Amino acid sequence: MKATQKLHDLGQSLWVDNISRQMLDEGLLEKYIREYSVTGLTSNPTIFDHAIAKSHRYDESIAEGLSRGLEGEALFFELAMEDLRRAADLFRPIYDETKAVDGWVSLEVSPLLAYDGDRTLQEAKRIHGAMDRPNLLVKIPGTQEGLPAIAGSIADGVSVNVTLLFSAHHYSAAADGYMIGLERRKAAGLPLDAVSSVASVFISRWDKAIIGKVPARLRNKLGIAVAKQAYRAYREILASDRWRSLEEAGAKPQRLLWASTGTKDPQASDILYVRSLAAPQTINTLPEETLLAFADHGEIGELLPADGGDAAAVLGEFRKAGVDPHALAEQLQREGADAFVASWKDLLRSLAERGTLLQRA
Repeated sequence: MKATQKLHDLGQSLWVDNISRQMLDEGLLEKYIREYSVTGLTSNPTIFDHAIAKSHRYDESIAEGLSRGLEGEALFFELAMEDLRRAADLFRPIYDETKAVDGWVSLEVSPLLAYDGDRTLQEAKRIHGAMDRPNLLVKIPGTQEGLPAIAGSIADGVSVNVTLLFSAHHYSAAADGYMIGLERRKAAGLPLDAVSSVASVFISRWDKAIIGKVPARLRNKLGIAVAKQAYRAYREILASDRWRSLEEAGAKPQRLLWASTGTKDPQASDILYVRSLAAPQTINTLPEETLLAFADHGEIGELLPADGGDAAAVLGEFRKAGVDPHALAEQLQREGADAFVASWKDLLRSLAERGTLLQRA
């Protein structure tokens, strides 16, 4: 039995963190579903930038969109939704079989809105309606400004992937936003099982940020310690009276998702953040190369402890070494938002250049 199947049977979902027209046209995504137990998909501006900039498979759609007067963000969303509708249809049987626990695809609101909650809410509702697929999660950054948009989206029936979370504190705020949205639905007499959410906690960027800044014995241990803390917070929320009241009214749990799980350190195992983050009722979204590596030579380590295990002690060691986890979490969230903005601008620039070449041709 493949390691991917073992992890699936253990109760952790594997989603692939990539999409491209090549993956769809050549049947790669179908293969991942069939052979590697992949049950969902995530995307982000960087992924689409790479997919569109490095392929001519989008040229016909770009030309057709330009002929209808589309450009910039409007043209991008048209292309992205073409891909994601195809992916959503491939995952729809899983979505139906699991009663909407699995089988999701994700599309992000414009990163330019990361600190504008009102416009983020409007855009989330627009994307939800335009996609016209029940198994779409709209990605909303878990910034302080984004939290009201998360609650508002859930209240309005838009399922959400809360992204750019970097700590247990960030996760707890995202979970609070989800529950506020559900409570609004409950007060309005709306069905709670009509919406879902995942909370995406980024892992490997922690260790990348401190390479060469801490003793060798602490290398590649910070991200996993943060994950253990987040998992403890997750389990505590699921055991809380507040959550149980919502669950009894029909709400689905907001599942914890491990993001940024490709190994950044060339000296570390290429499956470090898969082997170390196994836990039931969670999701690990993997870059393609990490998925293939885990399918080839994967192994599952000890399950994450519900009580956080040694996380507090390990984080104490990092504090002694001069690392402030709280300050670093805020820094990483800002840098993550900035990186998505840069990718977004690169993407729109690539689209404009490609459009100009096609019109000249």
